[in-house]
Amino acid sequence: MKDLYQGQRAMRNMRRQAMQRGVIAVLDIGTSKIACLVLQFDGPGQFRETDGVGPMAGQSNFRVIGMAHTRSRGMRFGEIQTMAETERAIRTVIQSAQKAANVRVDHVIACISGARPASYGLAGEIGLDAGKVAENDVSRVLAACEVPDFGRGREVLHAQPVNFAVDGKSGLSDPRDHTGDKLAVDMHVLTIDGDAAGNLVHCIRRCDMELAGVASASYASGLAALVEDEQELGAACIDLGSGTTGVSVFIKKHMIFADAVRFGGDLITQDIAKGLRISYAQAERLKTLHGGVEATGRDDHEMIDLGGDTGDWETDRRQVSRADLIGIMRPRVEEILENVAGILEAAGFDFMPSRQVVLTGGGSQIPGLDTLAARMLGHNVRIGRPLRIQGLPHNATAPGFSSAIGLALLTAHPQDEWWDFEMPAEAYPARSIRRAYRWFKNNW
Repeated sequence: MKDLYQGQRAMRNMRRQAMQRGVIAVLDIGTSKIACLVLQFDGPGQFRETDGVGPMAGQSNFRVIGMAHTRSRGMRFGEIQTMAETERAIRTVIQSAQKAANVRVDHVIACISGARPASYGLAGEIGLDAGKVAENDVSRVLAACEVPDFGRGREVLHAQPVNFAVDGKSGLSDPRDHTGDKLAVDMHVLTIDGDAAGNLVHCIRRCDMELAGVASASYASGLAALVEDEQELGAACIDLGSGTTGVSVFIKKHMIFADAVRFGGDLITQDIAKGLRISYAQAERLKTLHGGVEATGRDDHEMIDLGGDTGDWETDRRQVSRADLIGIMRPRVEEILENVAGILEAAGFDFMPSRQVVLTGGGSQIPGLDTLAARMLGHNVRIGRPLRIQGLPHNATAPGFSSAIGLALLTAHPQDEWWDFEMPAEAYPARSIRRAYRWFKNNW
């Protein structure tokens, strides 16, 4: 059991060592775009170990010194389909980012948007022999959480304590030194498909990079697009990507739920291409320049040249009204939002004290989407641009870069995970920890 525990911590230690050396890269591998940011840290003197409860709760100041993005290849629904093509795209973007930063990077932290995420809420409770919460009591209560059978092939991506309670007094982020007889914890566990995650690990290693961590893209997007009050009071982040639409719910500055819809902007583009009998590239251009979901009377008269290079004069000179284009796009957007509404309902979002919805990702820039989403989801909706971080080029401040920026924030300000705590071997439950740690031992 001790070997499993040490194997699990290896990834976190590798991340910390890379940050202390001063440079690390973050990699957002999406269905249509791969983005890489090279981060430079101020050094080990900037870490503050006293914040939070776990050893990774320190913080560090950082800035972006290199950035690159390229068209994604070999990806579908946020998962790798063709290993060689994805490997070439990752190599290209990492080399470009290193060249822009004028520094070599050996360690990378990646985020994954597909892999069919599933959320679980776990709880644990222990008695306090000394009448006060000691350091090892935090570890013991986490080990007391009973983990269900996640299913064959499912692996744990995140396991975060989101709430502590001492004698029923809830809402504690750090319970140490509180007096009482009982300590309880609520924990959020996010699982993903193990094969999809394993493919990501294998692909990055084939690029001669050391993988220092993997995070959920939905989680990263929420960190970047939600302002502090939204993360505290309760909000949902909807990340409309090309292959998937990620959903994450935050409260008290913790992610408490995440899921994803296997629909995204790619399907909208495909609908346009099929409906108008044009190429995918032409359809993507039409969607970007003229697309929308709310038609007005004026759109009937706004004609758009489809263009083309088929050599057939009639085909290449065709026109379509913007209203017709909107008529093709809207049903697919409504289908995506209907699936999102179902996820939010399953998450109990309607019972949260604040129900703000923030749309981000490349698909969030479709004109009229916020109005349609507010009507269909029944909540306050806004478009969320990612937070500004030092050194970030202006062309990387659009909503489509939320996952990459959120991953940079998570790298600099890591949140406690289950495996950050010093748990004695005898405290491990017979089945729970063993099941959660197996995959990480094999892959890091």
